[in-house]
Parts: sequence; structure tokens; C-alpha cells
Amino acid sequence: MYYDPSTLSNINEIQTSHIGLNLRVDFEHKILDGSVTLRLITIADNVNKVILDTKSLIIKSVSQDGKQLKFNLNNEIDCFGATGLHIELEKPLATGTKFELEISYNTTIQGTAIQWLEPSQTVGKKHPYLFTQCQEIHARSLLPCQDTPCFKITYSANIQVPHPLRALMSAISVGEEEINDDKSKLYKFEQKVKIPSYLIALAVGNLAGKEIGPRSTVWSEPEVIQDAAWEFEDTEKFIAIGEKLLTPYEWKKYDLLVLPASFPFGGMENPCLTFITPALIAGDRSLVDVVAHEVAHSWTGNLVTAANWEHFWLNEGWTMFLERKIIGRLYGEKESDFHSIIGLSELEEDVTVFGEDNPLTALQPVLKGIDPDDAFSRVSYEKGYNFLYHIQQVVGGPEFFEPYMKAHIEEFAGKSIITDDWKNFLYSFMEKTFGSAKKDALDKIDWNGWLHSPGMPPLKNEFDQTLSEECNKLAERWNLARNNENFKEFSPADIEKFTTLQKMAFLDRLLEFPPFPHSSIVAMDKAYNFTTVRNVEVCYRWQKVCLLAEYEPMFPHVVKFVTQQGRMKYVRPLYRMLKNTKKGSDLAKKTFTENKSFYHPIAATMIERDIF
Repeated sequence: MYYDPSTLSNINEIQTSHIGLNLRVDFEHKILDGSVTLRLITIADNVNKVILDTKSLIIKSVSQDGKQLKFNLNNEIDCFGATGLHIELEKPLATGTKFELEISYNTTIQGTAIQWLEPSQTVGKKHPYLFTQCQEIHARSLLPCQDTPCFKITYSANIQVPHPLRALMSAISVGEEEINDDKSKLYKFEQKVKIPSYLIALAVGNLAGKEIGPRSTVWSEPEVIQDAAWEFEDTEKFIAIGEKLLTPYEWKKYDLLVLPASFPFGGMENPCLTFITPALIAGDRSLVDVVAHEVAHSWTGNLVTAANWEHFWLNEGWTMFLERKIIGRLYGEKESDFHSIIGLSELEEDVTVFGEDNPLTALQPVLKGIDPDDAFSRVSYEKGYNFLYHIQQVVGGPEFFEPYMKAHIEEFAGKSIITDDWKNFLYSFMEKTFGSAKKDALDKIDWNGWLHSPGMPPLKNEFDQTLSEECNKLAERWNLARNNENFKEFSPADIEKFTTLQKMAFLDRLLEFPPFPHSSIVAMDKAYNFTTVRNVEVCYRWQKVCLLAEYEPMFPHVVKFVTQQGRMKYVRPLYRMLKNTKKGSDLAKKTFTENKSFYHPIAATMIERDIF
């Protein structure tokens, strides 16, 4: 029996094996118009209907072998969309019957998967742009489908776009042709490796590409391409280390698409075409750990996939673990541990926001009736990472755990799994490979505390503090000097040799103290010029320090920051903190209302919930 509380499809009767898309991009009406062909197989007996997930779609017709079928689409009720697109089959089908359905449909502007951008919202200012974001349950507003990760599908697509725009997808390009007297172009794609529905992705815009490695091209608007190519030129190194740790790279291409600023995430691991925020282009390659994370997803998340969103940590916790393995191989274990320390700080912040006892802070939460977007936090990433790190220590360190990592991928590649599948194989591998002593060690783990208890992990891992010591000492000095009349003891030399990560850690540490007096804020900015810094991670943390102190001269800078890029990691906390200041609540609401169209629908919905 398959279980996924986030789908309305009849997943225990029907399974999709392939999706074929034929769509025309209509920027004037902001719709995708065309059809989808679903290749299906019955997995139960006497099946007389197909139920598909849909949200904000207009269904025109459904046919099987050229014959029109009756269908019913009820009114939408909640975040999951309609109660399902119910399609009546001509006759009941026996187990194992293969058949196809062709559905003619179009998307609508109310859909949550697609953001349509006006030319003014792009860097070039001349052409419109669209991109999709289907994770977690938004593929259903891109196409009628079984919108669940418990099944994996291959897909193909023909996408018609107006000149001079280009279409890119989470698939391999297999051709393009001119149509309609050269007024538009048809781009063709195939994804032959099975993926869950949330990894179907499309972007259309004025796009240029530049090769950055033997299997990688970076794509962006032409105005950004040179900076993007320089920033991400180490991508191949990340892939190569992943292959050494795990298995050969499965997906042929690993391209990067730098999206417009409204993209709501740091990156999205769409296979063959990772989507990334332009905020990562810092000019010093200091934020490319996000690319290492998305590369790691090629194995953990994309190749081995959580079967439903209650087990999301199997995607993100594993990927954080692999990301930091890659960083450790490239830059040393102290650097990897420093990333872990900063990650733990981010986890503490999210647990505080949700509440220590909030069941959504459990590593394996119960999501029946809950929008998976509402459960999204650093918990799956950092609590999951710390869980795996703890297990590595328990079994004796990397020399025992890294062979298991490779075996985990080999065992589950191409499959969707739940936590019990993962745990059972962990026990089996450790006992068979290294003996019963490893099983005994695993038995001592607080499995319930790690997986099912809310809040912070049941124990705190020890990480190397070398790179964080100076950051902590400087923060302590500022805390002790908070009531000083002058701050002559501080100067730019304090952070002259700090890396970006150390600046981030310093600011994180400041946030652990009571709000600083405004005189301290002024002195700190005079010494370190944080207000004018380009790096978004440093800028974001500095603005939080100022908002916590209710330092009103920072308010205009916060407004500028949250309206120039839409990554939820930054904008949601800043909007919340601005709203919670004595004089910033109205400004937060006014700023969002005036700029709502800038944000991707997913981000806009979440921000609105946060501040209204």
C-alpha cells in the first residue's frame, strides 16, 4: 500500500510511468496551453476510474484511444487543489493493464507553480520570463498528474515559445525547430531517468549559455552570464567528489540556470538543470556551497527519493550531509565543521520561530491535512544532518559510514523510500559488513527522540571550533562594551582576515545576546561597513541585528533588500522582524502589499501568512 497524505490521486489503483507534454507558452494571457499524455498502469483489479491531482487548471477534454471520456472536476477546497480530477474509464480494467490518457488543458494565472515576469522584472528589461517551482505539491497547478513522490516517472516535452526566447527544462534537450513562419520555436526535451513529479521544471526567457565544465553549462540572461560563469566554475569539482563518494553521475548533464531575483529559494535541484538565485553571485565564490548542495541532490533526493513529505529529511538531511562531505574534501574538515556550526544556529532560529513543542519540528512530522509548505524549515536539513552525523560517530566514524553511504545509493537508486526502509538497510549493512557490534551500537541511539520528538536534537554534536573562536571572542567583546561611551577599541582590522563564513558566524553570535544599544550599532557599522556589504548572507544577518535593536535608520535598507530579491530564507524572517518592531509593522505590511507581484506565488503566500 502506498501512502501520501498530500495527494488526492488513487495511488493504490493507478500508477503513472511516463508523462508527455505538448504546450504553447502564451505570455499575453499568462497561460500554458496544450495537452498532456499520461502513460498509466493499473496496480489493482477492477479499476474503473482515474483520479488526478489538479489545482487552478482548466480541463478541456479527456480521451483514451481517441474516444472522449467523462470527467468531473470539483471546486477547489484547499492547498491540495480540487478534490481531484475524476475520470471515468470506459470499462473496468484488470491489474497490470497499460493504457494512455490524453488531457487537453491550460494553466491559469492563479496557479502556484508558475511565476510570470514582466520585462521590467528581468535584468534585461526587454523580454518577459517565466519559471516554475513544483516542490512540494505545485506540479498539480502545472499539469494534471499524480502529484506524489511515491511514484517516479520519465517525461518528454515539446514546448512552443515566441521568438527570440528559449525554453529550458529539467531534462535533456533533443532538438529545436522553427515554426509559424519563424515567429516561434519548438524546443524538445526528454528525461529518461525516472523522477518524481515535483522535479518537472520549465523556464522560458531571453537566455544565454556558457560552458563551465565537461558536462555543465551555466544559463542566465545575457547581462549576467560572465559573472555567473566565473562564480560557478568549480561545479565540476563538486560532481567529481560526489562520484568518488557515491556512484557515477546518472543524469548526463549538470547545467545551472541563474533565475531572476524573485526565485524563492537558494537553489532547486531540478535534474539536468539546477535553478539558483542570483543572490549567490557574490563576486568572491563565497556562497557556492549552495551549488554543492544542489549537486549532492543528484544522488540524495533525485536518485533516492523520500516517498512522501513526512520523510522529507531523507532528501534534505542526507543532502546536507553529502554537501559537507564535499566541502570537507575540497576545503578541509575544519571548514566543513564550521558550516555545521552555522547550520546549527539556523536550526535553533527556526525551532524558536515554530516553537520548541511544535510537532512540525519533529524530523518525521505527521502531515495529514497539513500543507507541506507550512512544515518547510531548516529542521529537515540541519536536524537531519545532525542525525546522520551522530550515527556516523556511533558506528565508528567515516571509515565505516562512507562505505554505507555508497551502498545506500546503490540499494535505493531509482526508488522512493520511507524512513523505515532507510533504517532497515542501515542495520542490515552495518551488521553484514562490520559485524554484530555495529548493530549493538545502533541499538543505543535514541531513535524516537531523533525522529519523532519536536524541538532541537536530543543531543548536541561536537564540531571543531577553530574557525569560530575568533568570531565568538569578537562578539563577546562587543557585548561587554555595549554600555561604553566610546568604541575606540574596535576597528576594521577586527574582521580584516575574516572569511565570509566568519562574518556570518560573528553576526549570528551577536543575535544570541540581548538587543544592542543604538550607539553600539552605529559604532559597529562605522568600524565594519556592514550596511553597504554586497554579500547577501552578511547583509541579511546585519539587518537582523539592527531590527532586533529596533534601529530605525536600517528600515529603508531592509525594505530595499526584501524588494530586490525573493529568497524566502531572507525575506520571511526580515518581514517578520520588521513587523514585530514598534514602528515597523505598518511598513512591513505596506511594503509587501505594494510588491506582492514581485514574489513567486509560494513566497507571497507564506509572507502573507507571516505578517497579516
